[in-house]
Amino acid sequence: MSRLLRALVALAALLLPAVGRADTQFTLLVIAAPSKYHYEYIPVARESLEKLGRLHAFAIDWHKDGAPLDGDLTHYAAIMLLNTPADEFSPTQRVGLEHYLQAGGNAVVVHRAAIIPTGVWPWYEKLVGRTFINHPMIQTAVVNVLDKSFPAAFGLPDHWLWSDEFYVTGNPFDIAIHRVLGVDEASYDPTRIWPGQVGHRMGKDHPEAWYHRYEKGRVFVTLLGHEAEMYRDDRYLQHLLGGIYWAATGLGEQR
Repeated sequence: MSRLLRALVALAALLLPAVGRADTQFTLLVIAAPSKYHYEYIPVARESLEKLGRLHAFAIDWHKDGAPLDGDLTHYAAIMLLNTPADEFSPTQRVGLEHYLQAGGNAVVVHRAAIIPTGVWPWYEKLVGRTFINHPMIQTAVVNVLDKSFPAAFGLPDHWLWSDEFYVTGNPFDIAIHRVLGVDEASYDPTRIWPGQVGHRMGKDHPEAWYHRYEKGRVFVTLLGHEAEMYRDDRYLQHLLGGIYWAATGLGEQR
């Protein structure tokens, strides 16, 4: 019996390294830099995204600042800017991101990362595809799927209740985007905002997630994702996964 046990242990030793070496499909660089209103989400988002990576065979390289943008980015299939204030990137880091997209790199922009002061970095405003104006207080609203054929909508119902800040944006550079999600302004009050600010309505065309091509790369943007608990929500995580998958691979559009 002991000889059989030794044989089984030896066999397991041979098999386990093979399991541990399971190939990943791609590597995603995640830059999740804390800011004044966005920091509690970081450990929650990291745990959830790393779980998605293990489940779907992609690797995550997680960083708390823009330092990787100063280095070699060629081995990353996409860069996720997760609530990161991009205006805090150094001049060389900005150049690094620009060169990455110009060489065919791809980007995923989440919530706070879509905000940059007007005129500070016009290239980045164009990458996002829309320019932030302001947002009302967090409210529950009806989010509508506008493009069922895009991977970031596959795990979502056609209409779903979601609570977020619902950013108001403009399009000063006249960038064409493909809308994936929109919010129904009739289902909440866009003017419910803090004293001293003026709330704005966008009307029927109020996108909250979209994708487009920029430079030589693919860009997916979602304005949803303010609260830490959102990064435990299966629907929201499926939404992010679809955007990551498309940005990294270019696959999944049902045309």
